[in-house]
Amino acid sequence: MNTHIIPVRFEYFAPKTLNEAVDLLSRFRGRAKVLAGGTDLVVQMKVGRVRPEYVVSIRWLRELDFIDTREDGLHIGALTKLRRIEKSDVIRRGFIALYEAAKAMGGVQVRCMGTVGGNLCNASPAADTAPPLMVYEARVKAVSTRGEREIPITKFFKGPGKSALEPDEILTEVMIPYQPANTGSAFLKVARTSMDLAKVNVAAAINVREGVVRWARIALGAVAPTPIRALKAEAYLAGKELGEDVIARAAEIAASETRPITDVRSTAWYRREVSKVLVKDALRIAYGRAVRG
Repeated sequence: MNTHIIPVRFEYFAPKTLNEAVDLLSRFRGRAKVLAGGTDLVVQMKVGRVRPEYVVSIRWLRELDFIDTREDGLHIGALTKLRRIEKSDVIRRGFIALYEAAKAMGGVQVRCMGTVGGNLCNASPAADTAPPLMVYEARVKAVSTRGEREIPITKFFKGPGKSALEPDEILTEVMIPYQPANTGSAFLKVARTSMDLAKVNVAAAINVREGVVRWARIALGAVAPTPIRALKAEAYLAGKELGEDVIARAAEIAASETRPITDVRSTAWYRREVSKVLVKDALRIAYGRAVRG
């Protein structure tokens, strides 16, 4: 098969407004796919993994392309390119784990096409933007002809390729609350090459007071059917000084919360072992950033 050709027939729509887009999705009742940057959907269509009757392109909806600081936090439009996130001083200063995740995704060409909304809606267990958004306790907004609703990012992923979005909904923005003072965060990943999907990715956020961890959040990707929070490890860290023994124990607990599989990219054993290393490193980096302010 020539994979430069999409071997399925479909009807293509390019609505000019968000209202037009949700009207189309309501009309097609689950038989349509939304096209944003195309870095995931087009590939899946080329290999025949996805065969929609209709493709609704939202890539020209500029109303969904923004990075705004508002009273309640940072708002990022679903069509915001990963490259723009990587280049944003606001994100690099205030939400560095998200900056590090965007910078680690594929090559520059991919980041210039791929969008934050597309990365989330593809619902890959290895989605790089998921762990940082989870440790920042972000929410996403979904819009349909029935109205709009907010979904905590921790409840957005339902399984490999499955999200909490209904077939007639479009993800329009990501909302991240401002992090309190003395909070540090970090993102790390391991992949076969810099262009590849993660074998394991990890984000951590830590809030510190007088050298003691007030709270910690740890999220991992590619080690379970969905990105996960390591809630037991987080509970263990609360109220402790972050010495090497505490870090090592937290990493062991976090690894025990994973459910990795063996696939073409890695083995379950390797993923679990690498999880320990990445959690330790992410905690050290996040703690250092929290202490330095």
